[in-house]
Amino acid sequence: MTPSRTIAGEEPEHLTQAARCQTQVDPLAVLRTPDDPPWDVYLTGTVFLDIIFTGLDSAPVRGTESWARGMGSSPGGVANMATALARLGLRTSLAAAFGDDHYGEYCWDALEQGEGIDLTSSRTVPGWHSPVTVSMAYEGERTMVSHGHEPPPEEPAPDFPPSARAAVASLTPGRRAPWIAQAAREGTRIFADVGWDDTGTWDLAGLTDLEHCEAFLPNAEEAMRYTGATCPRAAARALTEHVPVAVVTLGSEGAYAVDRRTGETAEVPAIAVEAMDPTGAGDVFVAGFVTGTLAGWPLADRLAFAGLTAALSVQEFGGSLSAPGWSEIGAWWKRVQSLPGQEQSPAALRRYAFLDRLVPEELDRAWPLRRAVPTIGFRRSG
Repeated sequence: MTPSRTIAGEEPEHLTQAARCQTQVDPLAVLRTPDDPPWDVYLTGTVFLDIIFTGLDSAPVRGTESWARGMGSSPGGVANMATALARLGLRTSLAAAFGDDHYGEYCWDALEQGEGIDLTSSRTVPGWHSPVTVSMAYEGERTMVSHGHEPPPEEPAPDFPPSARAAVASLTPGRRAPWIAQAAREGTRIFADVGWDDTGTWDLAGLTDLEHCEAFLPNAEEAMRYTGATCPRAAARALTEHVPVAVVTLGSEGAYAVDRRTGETAEVPAIAVEAMDPTGAGDVFVAGFVTGTLAGWPLADRLAFAGLTAALSVQEFGGSLSAPGWSEIGAWWKRVQSLPGQEQSPAALRRYAFLDRLVPEELDRAWPLRRAVPTIGFRRSG
């Protein structure tokens, strides 16, 4: 059930035609050599089956029945990040446990065959039920209900993770993940985010694996609580005492970043869009930043690209399957340049001018981006 490995410098054998179409832009093409590691990014975590309801006029009210105008299903959890990375052209390897139920089979197939993600380090666990999340999107926000059984006793992350240029990790206060230190010792660049600290301590010393990380990407509230700073920009600067690059997302204001090694700072405003479903937007933002970093872009370009990919993702429902590919990025760039009145905001256009060298004149549109399907089990047409 697992795909075969590739040797450095060669295209992974398990990439399907659909996956090749979605990765028609390789942001690392000019940097690749025969001595490269086989994977651009490695990550590990829990895969959920996400069932998403959209088109709700308001939050469900107790004792009533609400009807949604839209529904979809897709792999979620760590699959959001894995898919976002793969769709941006990065060779992505995921270590995760999958249930041996239909939900697990669906998620495995969607990630391996649909997205070209390497699952060599993943495994199917007999008798384990796949975790499920139901997400309800309304008024630009979301409410989620999740269900899952106790995870398998063995960690899905191997003792020796596969060689990769980078890895994305979610830090847990007070707990080390041994694979992070192992990967860092092998030269893998670690990009980390963090969830809400339910203990309420907000102690940076508890994020012990931060010492192995190249970049830390919390949101504004998390950054201020961990540093005690009164504004997110001051929090970002304070975080660089612990990690070389700090990126703080500012919600509707965009994002701010500081690179201690180069002395660069950057702030990029958010792109105003009508959000359908914010599920997975944070993961897409991180994926965009990782892509730009591995490609060697300036800090401001990395921030702008991350914000753009996140903005495109919230205009579709679902987590993993709303992540944009290069067709969506290219279409957006061509559209905004042609909108009336753009001559009055040349600075805004210049902010994204770096896309000119990335997006081909003619993108292959034969393969449309797969969106979440309404029901698991439908047969594919064509």
